[in-house]
Amino acid sequence: MKILAIDVGTGTEDILLYDSEKEIENSMKLVIPSPHLTIGQMITECENDIYFDGVIMGGGKIKDRCLEHMEKGYNVVFEDLAARTIRDNIEQVKSFGFGVVKENSFKEDYEFSNYTKISLKDVDVNHFIDIFSSFDLDLELDELIVAVQDHGYSEDMGDRDFRFEKIKEKLPEPLAPEVFAMESEEVPQYFTRMQSVIKSLAKDNPKFKPVLMDTKFASIAGVCYDKEVLKLNSFIVMDIGNGHTTVASIEDGKIQGVFEHHTRDLTPQRLEELVIALADATIKHEDVHDEGGHGAFALNPISKIEKVIVAGPKRALVEETNLDYYHAAPGGDVMMTGTVGLVKSMEFLRK
Repeated sequence: MKILAIDVGTGTEDILLYDSEKEIENSMKLVIPSPHLTIGQMITECENDIYFDGVIMGGGKIKDRCLEHMEKGYNVVFEDLAARTIRDNIEQVKSFGFGVVKENSFKEDYEFSNYTKISLKDVDVNHFIDIFSSFDLDLELDELIVAVQDHGYSEDMGDRDFRFEKIKEKLPEPLAPEVFAMESEEVPQYFTRMQSVIKSLAKDNPKFKPVLMDTKFASIAGVCYDKEVLKLNSFIVMDIGNGHTTVASIEDGKIQGVFEHHTRDLTPQRLEELVIALADATIKHEDVHDEGGHGAFALNPISKIEKVIVAGPKRALVEETNLDYYHAAPGGDVMMTGTVGLVKSMEFLRK
């Protein structure tokens, strides 16, 4: 089975071309700047009014770059769906001074004929196909799986509350991290970023029917397949990302509890306190939520912390704690933690 795994992060977009007939260490890999960084650079370099079409993607600094562009005297216009990259609420988008127009206005309205058009999307499979094909690599894929972080959208609830509520719903009992992988038709409409990945691929690559997964749980799944971690039974896994830190307690291959916080708000001491509370199941939702994080819950305590397993670009934070930690490198590559998790989740789904 050939799987193309794409993990869209805040700093990088990591791609793994996996062939089940080969060792995962022999997979072809790419690590490129995250799409929002590329778009941000395009905005900075543009000396013209800008028209955005496309779909919802990870916004990153796109809003800030657009505001800076308007300060230079230029206009910035979004099609309705692309505008939700900035905020799901269109009135909030307009409040920043951005124009919001209907789809295809670039072609239908002469007013925009001289604007520079930039298309928004998280995943450009054709670009990856071109790259791999330039090395004469066969890209006859059996499966495509993509990870993005999606807070979800509800008119009745803030995004951090809504995101964590949906994490809890996914874990009514201890389950393997791989259960977070979803077939396209299983992705709820409220996961607007994931739905946009499905929509853009259906337009550009209709032969691909992607499986979707949250980036954080792709990383947690990948960590569990590190060769050293496979020897453990009761441990803590943490992905310390540029924006968010997600921590799970694992026993018998299943998640027993989770907390998710903003990395910028975590000191080494606080991280250690929360890890210990998660492990013994005394952690409370408000312990994290009241500090501005997403939340916490624990189904069960774990019998012991054999080791704290760490992944993510800000992983050095754990080195200032007293925790007994290990830096995961599933497939022999710290940058492929999420994509290894995607591959293993796909195999789990296809069993």
